[in-house]
This record gives sequence, C-alpha cells and structure tokens, in this order.
Amino acid sequence: MPPATPTWPESLQGTAAVSVIERAISRRRLSHSLLITGDEYETLVAVAHAIADRLLYPADATPPKRFHPDEHPDAFSLRPAGKMRQIKAGKSADDTGSMREFIRKIAVSASVGDHKVGLVHEADRMNTTTANIFLKTLEEPPANTTLLVLTTRPYALLPTIRSRCLNFRFPSAEVGYLPDGWTAWISDYQAWLGRLSAGITDRGAVADAIFSAYGLTARFGVILDAATSEAWKAQKGSLPADIGDDERVAIETGLANGLRLKLFAGIEHATRDFALENISTGDESFRRSFTQAIEKLEKSVGLLRVNLNAQAALESFLLASMRLWAARK
Repeated sequence: MPPATPTWPESLQGTAAVSVIERAISRRRLSHSLLITGDEYETLVAVAHAIADRLLYPADATPPKRFHPDEHPDAFSLRPAGKMRQIKAGKSADDTGSMREFIRKIAVSASVGDHKVGLVHEADRMNTTTANIFLKTLEEPPANTTLLVLTTRPYALLPTIRSRCLNFRFPSAEVGYLPDGWTAWISDYQAWLGRLSAGITDRGAVADAIFSAYGLTARFGVILDAATSEAWKAQKGSLPADIGDDERVAIETGLANGLRLKLFAGIEHATRDFALENISTGDESFRRSFTQAIEKLEKSVGLLRVNLNAQAALESFLLASMRLWAARK
C-alpha cells in the first residue's frame, strides 16, 4: 500500500499562509528557504511534510512510486543528536548526522524527480559554527532545492539566517494535550493558591502549605514521566528506518522537553485564571502577586532550557509562590 499523502493540519486548511504557499508552489515560485515557526512542534512537522510532498510531487506529474517525505530519495533531514540535542557542524562531509553531510547531500542532483527538499529540524539547536556553515548555503542555495527550517524559537537563530528565509508562523493545530491526572493537578494547584491568598496565620498552616507544595511537585514528576513514556511509545514506531541512535536519543529528549514546557504553560494559564477571577472582584493585590508569580515562572522555564530538572524548577516556583501570594496583603 502506498504511503498516505501528507496533508495540511485540518485547522490550517484554507488559511492565508497555506493559500500563499500552495499558490507559490503551483506557480513554481516558492522561496528557496522557508522558516516555519509556531508553538507546537508537531504542527510544524506536519506543515513541513505537506510542503515537501507538494514540491516533490507536482500536481501535473504522475510519479511511478510515492514516498513519504521522511523516506523520499530527494528529501533530506537534519536533526539534533545526542542527549545535549545539538546539531553538529561535523569535521567533514562524511560525518554522519552533521551539517556538512547535510549540505553535501542537498548539493547532489535529484535522483527521482527534478526537485530536492532539505528539512532542518529544531534549527535553534545549531551552535554558532553550525549556523555559520548553514548560512553560506542559504546565501548560495543549490539549484532546484527548497530548504525548510523548523523551530519553535526563531529568535534563537542568527538574525542573518532569519532574514534569508521567508517566515511563516503557524498556530497550534489542535487543543493542547492533557495527560492523565493533569486536570486534577491543576485543580489542586488552584485550590492551594486559594488557601495561600486567604492568608497563612499559624505554623500549622505554613507546614500544610509546604507539604502541599512538595506533594504537587512529586505528582508533577509522575504525570510528566507517564506522559513522556506514552508519547514516546506512540512516536518511535513512526521514525524513519535509517535514523541513527544519537538522533533517536535527541528526538526522545526533545519530546520530553516539549511535554514539560506544555505542562508549565498549563501552570501559567491556571495561575492567570485564578488571578483574573479575583481581580474581577476588585482586589488589585492579586494583580501584583500574579505579575510577580509569572515573572518567577518564566525564570523557571528559562532554567529548563539549560537542562535544570523539571521538578526542581517547579519546586522553586511553588516555594516562591508561597511568599508572593501569602504576603500580598
């Protein structure tokens, strides 16, 4: 059975960005380099696969055999590798999984059709050396080649890379994923905020708040581990057959990182909803506490990006929240 044709995410079909890209492809006038950004990486991959499929299989052509973009002989992917999840420059063009090897591959003439596609996954994981090597290719792209640069953090790229790509930002295609136990966790977190904001007047209440914070932290770890295991089990079966061990480790690590960022985003939304409900009653002290809490949460998320343990980051945030909400009056 031939592979299913990659399609645009349902929520994006008919949008201005998709219409512009479809029209440019049909007229063979699509830019040689596209920067594909958004908050949901899964959406970006789906978009990139849809674009690649349309470039590799023009509407007026009848291919003898159809390949998914991950398997197509004229489509090449570069991903972060290893636990540090870096896109390495490589010592030579034969260094597997490196930028130099990727550039060598896309420089060769197409073998099946007349067009090639190069996908750079999580481009923000390039270091300066790798980015500068890639920049030279953007400045002088191979003929009949389209480069698709994917990232949820476009401003982590060199400005010169961003300026040489046509930028498309795509909203999330689906409602956020809710792991088992997460709804109850959010409810308990907001109830904890309610007890803090009502005031802690004795040692017993302080001890209860501290134990609750540690309980929330422990449950968070269990939820995150279970969600990561479930998501990886679902994804690893769909990975390309020729993917290396280092790339596989990087994808699994990236999946875990993406999930924990989603959960921290859920904590931010829950904090906002709690504060807004009380601000609407006219208590302006909630506005101050909310602002300070979000600043602390953003700092904690920033530490996640430099590999701080997620539970340690959450614990730090919750203990800071105790001081912020309990001392608001």
